[in-house]
Amino acid sequence: MKYLLLAGAGTLLLGACANSPALLPDAAALQKAAAPTGPYRSLNYRSPFSGFESHEPSGPASWRKVNEQQGTN
Repeated sequence: MKYLLLAGAGTLLLGACANSPALLPDAAALQKAAAPTGPYRSLNYRSPFSGFESHEPSGPASWRKVNEQQGTN
């Protein structure tokens, strides 16, 4: 029982010696920053699949011919 009392008293003592907490930020400045007015561009939805091109496998081909085609592109 003495150990619990000493542990609790030690915690309170260390808590009293700690630095004071920082002040809270100004709430008016936070509300002003979150205001939806301003020169912002509109964020319209754009599908992540726009511009997608489907590619089908073409089957086996000569590796030499494929390398030559890739070299000219």
